[in-house]
Amino acid sequence: MKLFDVYSLYDIEPVKGIGNHVFTEDGTEYLDLYGGHAVISVGHAHPHYVDAVARQVAELGFYSNSVINSLQERLADRLGKISEYDDYALFLCNSGAEANENAMKLASFSTGRRKILAFNNAFHGRTSGAVAATDNPAIQAPFNKTSNVDFVALNDLKAMKDALSTKEYAAAIIEGIQGVAGIHEPSTEFMQQLAEECKKTGTLLILDEIQSGYGRSGKFFAHQHHNVKPDIITCAKGIANGFPMGAVLISSEIEAKKGMLGTTFGGNHLACAAAIAVLDIIEDEKLIDNAASVGQYLIEELKKMPKISDVRGRGLMIGFEVDGFTGSDLRKKLLFDHHIFTGGAGKMTVRILPALNLSKKDADIFLSELKKAIAEP
Repeated sequence: MKLFDVYSLYDIEPVKGIGNHVFTEDGTEYLDLYGGHAVISVGHAHPHYVDAVARQVAELGFYSNSVINSLQERLADRLGKISEYDDYALFLCNSGAEANENAMKLASFSTGRRKILAFNNAFHGRTSGAVAATDNPAIQAPFNKTSNVDFVALNDLKAMKDALSTKEYAAAIIEGIQGVAGIHEPSTEFMQQLAEECKKTGTLLILDEIQSGYGRSGKFFAHQHHNVKPDIITCAKGIANGFPMGAVLISSEIEAKKGMLGTTFGGNHLACAAAIAVLDIIEDEKLIDNAASVGQYLIEELKKMPKISDVRGRGLMIGFEVDGFTGSDLRKKLLFDHHIFTGGAGKMTVRILPALNLSKKDADIFLSELKKAIAEP
């Protein structure tokens, strides 16, 4: 049996990771500024994380959600406090797409409405409902195309208000910062007006913080930069530092009846141990503050660099474009010639999504190598 083709593969296999560095079998070292799509939030092989996961798997790796799991309660308590959403309920699942799928389903249950409002260039996942709310026809099979999702332009106040005025939407779903689209952020005015219009029209506001959450933007959630409080928040990626996990935070104003949502693997013992360890490290090492300060340093230095035409983002969620290079060409040059992992978005954008413990020293190594790569023929 051969593997199904998923992505175009670079001819490199990391076999070991430490902090913000990964290594191949022959010992070649790479600076990891992508964290496997923003998943590695506290660094590779952090000792506390490794110990927590190892201890848990030696005790009990899994049992179903038909019995009490006190680790879920501990995670809910910790996450509520650090995120400042103590009064919300927590539903645990396995991925970002699953979190968004359940969030939209819950909004439809709660409002009795069937339609969702989404935004141009959005990416919410690859499961049926999530891909329908994703503005990318290339990943929508005929089965996924429905008349229940409408799209309007991000930051277009009039289009958003006109759409919501029909009062036919169960929810509006928006990313804290659009990642796959190339690091594009809703303005504060747009986010606040969206929250206001949702409240006025009985539409639930879903904040997709799957890539932009968990401290990446310099606040726990990116929408907290805009002083809004959504009805539902979705998380994944950095929540468990590589262990598959997703979460839905649900306002107390939404009634979640037993049986409305369900999962076999979601919130299992091993996933919860991993997620609790992540919160321990984020708090103990003040990683949200680090993401804000090192991220701001990177953004300021990138803006000074010759040939860089645009820099966007907050914290350690950064996109930039370089004159004379496609994003793909520059990423390959950085990877193969300078031993630095970066990500891409669209044709031109390079994405930086390192672990939140990125040091200024490693940031300077990246800036130095990037400068060389840009200057090379």
